[in-house]
Amino acid sequence: MEIKIRNVDPIAVKKIDELAKKHKLSRQEFLKGQLETLAFFREQVEREHELESLIEKNMIMMEKCATSMENMNHILLDMIGDVEE
Repeated sequence: MEIKIRNVDPIAVKKIDELAKKHKLSRQEFLKGQLETLAFFREQVEREHELESLIEKNMIMMEKCATSMENMNHILLDMIGDVEE
């Protein structure tokens, strides 16, 4: 698919050309990559937020599991007594 953009500031075009050259790309390749990145940016950010939320929930659950294991360990030690006595 083709996109044309008119009336772009010449200074902006110069900066785009410099960035493209820095990345060893043509202006067209550079702008194509930038447009595609922009098109999917919001979706990527939403996925990152969902992943961060999932990680946070997992950390909370792991802390609860660790606390439960510590409590069960204390209960077992109380039930069987101190083995080193």
